[in-house]
Amino acid sequence: MDHQPVLIVLAGGASSRMWPIREKSLLRFGAEPLLVAQLRRSIALGLQHVIVVANPDSQAEIRAAVAQIEGAHIQVVVQPEPRGMGDAILRAAPLLPASAGQPLFITQVHDVVDDTLHAHLLRAFAANPRASYLAGVEMDDYFPGGYLIVDDNGRISGIVEKPGADNRPSRLVNIVAHVHRDADRLMQALQAEYDAGGQSDDHYERAMDRLMKSDHFQVVAYRGPWAALKFPWHVLDVMNAFLARISGQQVAASASIAPTASLVGNVFIGEGARVFPGAAVVGPAYIGAGTIVGNNALVRASMVLDRCEVGFTTEIARSYVAEHVSMHACRVLDSVFLPRVNFSAGCTTANLRMDRGEVSSAVKGQKLRTGRDKFGAVVGADSFLSVDVMTMPGVKIGARVQVGPGVHVTHDIADEMRMFLRQDIVIRARSTDGEQ
Repeated sequence: MDHQPVLIVLAGGASSRMWPIREKSLLRFGAEPLLVAQLRRSIALGLQHVIVVANPDSQAEIRAAVAQIEGAHIQVVVQPEPRGMGDAILRAAPLLPASAGQPLFITQVHDVVDDTLHAHLLRAFAANPRASYLAGVEMDDYFPGGYLIVDDNGRISGIVEKPGADNRPSRLVNIVAHVHRDADRLMQALQAEYDAGGQSDDHYERAMDRLMKSDHFQVVAYRGPWAALKFPWHVLDVMNAFLARISGQQVAASASIAPTASLVGNVFIGEGARVFPGAAVVGPAYIGAGTIVGNNALVRASMVLDRCEVGFTTEIARSYVAEHVSMHACRVLDSVFLPRVNFSAGCTTANLRMDRGEVSSAVKGQKLRTGRDKFGAVVGADSFLSVDVMTMPGVKIGARVQVGPGVHVTHDIADEMRMFLRQDIVIRARSTDGEQ
């Protein structure tokens, strides 16, 4: 191979399906935003020239995030409108080196996989740079995505979108981890699809179908973990993927762990964190820098980021809690809290339906299946939930929302709203003869 592929990371597009999460590429799963963590892993595999495609709303934050990464040449380009993956790739074309036969490695920031997949793709391309390579996740159960049509030698002749469980051409689901042998050929095929018009946004898939008629596309099969951020509840899947990377008990020297506190299993405790008497952190678990885990609190199978307050007797189970969140004497179950949420004493995120069925959640007005039998709430940044608030399974609360005391939240609340319980209070003087 004459030169390494240029890495194109798709981090733009619309995030409306992720509401109340604003920008999924900047979600932190540990000390760094997801985009930075993904880039560091790719650079460690030898990819030195990187182009990140951002959207107009996120470009400033993305530029600031990637500026801290050393060891690679990283450029950011903006996709002005969400016109599909093909348009995003075309936006990167002016930044590509003027080199004949320049290969490309295309990924999406929100697909979290094991490093072995990208390593196998690069090795396959190094062994035969005359072919292009697509990752195929081997799935026994049906997944509503694109399936690869492959022959006995692993050559790909097409992609079938959502064929149905009984019509799958293979067990290999296409995910966006693609090595293209020639950037010019891909760009020309993409431009031809956009020039042809059409209302669908599958120009990239159609361009590959066009190229497969003349070029050699080979599958690289993968059976490792895969988590993708498409809907808000997927934050918990990606969190679990990062928690699985914690090995042993990693406790910062500046952290303070009380003698009567318990650390169980694979646990990370960040700089300056404090775990008070009687508290328990049960792995896999991540406690960020400066976070307080108060007396008799319990954090298990969860990620609590920097400078949070996990107050007295609070339970956090299987949940993602972003930075600067305050919780006291409450229960956070199978939930996602964005930065600076206040979850007051007595609050609970209900996570289980009475019939124990699958929890659904509304996205853009449509009820969707989450695939989870336990799912609590998603609470947007800077929201304040007062004492004794309870949220029903699958509810989402927008950014900067205020919920008054004692409210049972049974449906989604839009950004900037205030929800209060109206009650009639009767005050009477006590009668002297004992009558009420």
